[in-house]
Amino acid sequence: MATIKEIAALAGVSRGTVDRVLNNRGSVNPVTAEKIKDIAKALDYKPNKAGLALAAQKKKIKLGVILFLADNPFFADVLKGVNEKAQDLAGYNCTVLVKQIPINVDAQLCAIDELVHEEVNGIALAPQNDDRIRLRINTLYEQGIPVITLNTDIEKSKRIAYVGSNYSKSGKTAAGLLRLMTHDIVQIGIITGSSDILCHTERIAGFTEALIPYQKRMHIVSIVETHDDEIESYEQTSKLLREHPEINALFFAAGGVYGGCRAIDSLGLAGQLCAIAYDKADTTEHFLQKGILSAIICQQPRIQGQKPLDLLFNYLTSGELPDREYYYTAVDIRIFENI
Repeated sequence: MATIKEIAALAGVSRGTVDRVLNNRGSVNPVTAEKIKDIAKALDYKPNKAGLALAAQKKKIKLGVILFLADNPFFADVLKGVNEKAQDLAGYNCTVLVKQIPINVDAQLCAIDELVHEEVNGIALAPQNDDRIRLRINTLYEQGIPVITLNTDIEKSKRIAYVGSNYSKSGKTAAGLLRLMTHDIVQIGIITGSSDILCHTERIAGFTEALIPYQKRMHIVSIVETHDDEIESYEQTSKLLREHPEINALFFAAGGVYGGCRAIDSLGLAGQLCAIAYDKADTTEHFLQKGILSAIICQQPRIQGQKPLDLLFNYLTSGELPDREYYYTAVDIRIFENI
């Protein structure tokens, strides 16, 4: 098995330089760093796991997590996963700092700056799909602070991995469920969170694509944004259903499900609409049992909270990138009979 000493000899550098590169510590000339990584890969270098655990305890690793506010039941469950993993990592002298913010680019940038000021070594982030966030992630990467995205991704960024649902697939799944659970002409209203959140737009894109072969009987009437706010969702869903009485199916592509379902109930439309939503929470379970929701699609929120921290910790202690770019959670369909 190759050693740091052997890699250093072949690269013509000190063992300390090799250690900094392989463990992502400190600043090393990019050309030299790339040479060291190439040699380590060619020699199939594997760090000693026991040594990693000891080294991790000495490093005092600090990880940051940025989530949207937990008034969305889904993110409350993600936070539970974060806290469970943080408890495990505490035994390795690893601290986890959590920031919960509204859906707002400036708030997200501020949270990132606060974590950098607190000298975190890596960040797990549910990003907004905005150029300023993309550039900030790229800057963090250049500064040696790796980022893993969770729940929603951001295109063309230097984040090292993504953990969450395959949103195109989950959108297609929602369309498939709606197709199987309806007949005759289906007029669909879509309630979404924000067009600035990639996962929301990807769900709708997948949903729309899956409807193409069935467009003679299945039509999207309107799409409204509620920014995952329950009050706004209640108001927008009520307005949509009053203005378009022909709507007989709803697709909740994001949060705001509680407010939307309350609107359905208050308009006396319970049981008259086929409604698909996401995530198993007390509220969605309640509305599924009442017949206001027809089905929900779950996306393993605790895994979305745990896995990014696990990947960041392994990368920071071993220098090994995650073994793949996308860590997709399972598509889990729940109906009244299996809730």
